[in-house]
Amino acid sequence: MRLFVDNLTNVDFSYLDPKRGLVGETWLASVELCGTLDDQGMVCDFGVVKKKLRQWLDNTLDHCLLVPEKNPALMLQSDQHHHNLNWHLDDGDILKCHSPKAAITLIDTQSISAENVAKWCITELKEAFPHSVESLKLTFMPEPIAGPYYHYSHGLKKHEGNCQRIAHGHRSKIEIWRNGEQSHEDMARWAQLWQDIYIGTQEDLCHASPLSADADNYAFAYQSQQGEFSLSIPKKRCYLIETDTTVELIARHIALQLANAYPKDTIEVKAYEGIGKGAIVTLSPSS
Repeated sequence: MRLFVDNLTNVDFSYLDPKRGLVGETWLASVELCGTLDDQGMVCDFGVVKKKLRQWLDNTLDHCLLVPEKNPALMLQSDQHHHNLNWHLDDGDILKCHSPKAAITLIDTQSISAENVAKWCITELKEAFPHSVESLKLTFMPEPIAGPYYHYSHGLKKHEGNCQRIAHGHRSKIEIWRNGEQSHEDMARWAQLWQDIYIGTQEDLCHASPLSADADNYAFAYQSQQGEFSLSIPKKRCYLIETDTTVELIARHIALQLANAYPKDTIEVKAYEGIGKGAIVTLSPSS
């Protein structure tokens, strides 16, 4: 007997890739359990499946930086509370991150993919379900998006939850209207501009960071409720804004840039943060 829960939840995270660098991603998670019926006539109660699996995914993947532990691009040092990593990119650049351990998940694989992460998760989850569950199938899928989208990573030091982690991200679509008509040209331009980007807050730039900046790299650092975070990343893989990087402020930033480019037009930006949520900003010529 097989029990399934489609689109159980979604996870927003970032991961390291030797070519793409720091990649923001969003996956939908679906699960299938195979087993025998218990004395209630169930393989497993849906409430147990949803609670246990959602909680585990929230704690292990969501708003984390996923690192392929077996990839030779990785140099890792860890102490009791922190991970310190250097990630050597194919083009010779180096990305560095210092973070509390809870914000980084080491995946026992050479590369991060939906299939590899699902396989690792299944191994880690073996003992989490009742004996009636004989096997578990976990599937991760990106949201089908017909139009333009981008992958971005960021950190929100003022956030009280896991968004404060300096390297987590999203795969997000973008919708833009000029004078009431959808502008595919502007949508495609922003999707291209923010392909695999780190959106950094200028206030978080730190020249005295443990991971120092130089001519080719930005260094970001801050202290938040969960601890000390710092990130050194090539400038060409960053986009700086003057504010924090909440989706509300991201939407406003895009709208203001477009309003400057088209001062006579009414601009509406619908910026997504992952799946099915985000912010809308409308600017008219008189705004």
